[in-house]
Amino acid sequence: MGLLDGKVAIVTGAGGGIGRCHALALAKEGAKVVVNDVGGDRSGSGAGKSMADTVVDEIRKMGGKAAANYDSVATMAGGKNIVKSALDAFGRLDILVNNAGILRDKTLLKMDEAMWDSVIAVHLKGTFACTHAAATAMKDQGQGGRIINTSSTSGLLGMFGQSNYGAAKAGIAGFTRVCALELVKYGITVNAVVPIAKTRMTEDLPRYANLKEGELDPAFISPVVVFLASGLGKDINGKFFLIRGPHISAMEVKTTEGVGKEGMWTPQEIAQNISKIMAW
Repeated sequence: MGLLDGKVAIVTGAGGGIGRCHALALAKEGAKVVVNDVGGDRSGSGAGKSMADTVVDEIRKMGGKAAANYDSVATMAGGKNIVKSALDAFGRLDILVNNAGILRDKTLLKMDEAMWDSVIAVHLKGTFACTHAAATAMKDQGQGGRIINTSSTSGLLGMFGQSNYGAAKAGIAGFTRVCALELVKYGITVNAVVPIAKTRMTEDLPRYANLKEGELDPAFISPVVVFLASGLGKDINGKFFLIRGPHISAMEVKTTEGVGKEGMWTPQEIAQNISKIMAW
């Protein structure tokens, strides 16, 4: 018996890297999986069916059930079609893993509008488009569901040269928190993973250059996704999990104790008390 027997899952951007690992891990636990991937490169250019088809074949060879979808997540029509693929192939939808993403890194002053818009469209709008369609289907089914988004330390902590990507991933974090509040009444939980892994998206970035073989294998991320997708994680909602290799941490927004006074602060008083205001 698998943790996800009888469940149907969608994984976006599942043709390689972290998404592929998610799709295989969900299938190993009994889920029927829609493998979505447009088949482009990491910048979002190009398209093809082979990436999604290859992962579908992998799942079928290990005895699982899977179907491919090639729609872009970056439009509302694409989000609806991805969900429709699950409903047409397997009759229901229980799990959505928003994983699709692209990179177009440049420092702020070298970034153009197209670089900004494309990254925001795939990551942030794509998460919205797929979640909107999936949550609608889950609500109509009346049996709850699991939505797992993908944020990043680039958005939550910051990363040089990734203002577009960081803004999108920070937006996904805010979106996750709001959706967790809104959808819980339908039995739908919404959480996010914050992966640190070496994939084709990250393999040539300087911070990944000296890693040992398998040190940040993307497969390390997927057990957290399976946990959140299963009944084991049914009481977890609106939470963020940072995964770096075999190390798992929870992340959250925190506020210092701060300093209060009667009446309006002056800028000078703020300067005098700034160390106390900022003290953890």
